[in-house]
Amino acid sequence: MRLDKFLKVSRIIKRRTVAKDFAEHDRVMINDRLAKPSTIIKKGDIITIFIGQRKTVVEVLEIKDNVKAGEAKNLYRILE
Repeated sequence: MRLDKFLKVSRIIKRRTVAKDFAEHDRVMINDRLAKPSTIIKKGDIITIFIGQRKTVVEVLEIKDNVKAGEAKNLYRILE
């Protein structure tokens, strides 16, 4: 699954266009490498997102195309 779609489906970022914008402006890293919106996400990847002065680090636990709002948090685990 693409990075921008995963961020939207998991509801880490609410809109896919916003997720794409974050990645295009070097605010998202996967496994300590800068990521493009089209970067493919795999189970076990570590995603680091820089939102202003805050840094959020999550581990991908599962990849699904469609999930209900209550199940979205089961796709990742917050590390930092």
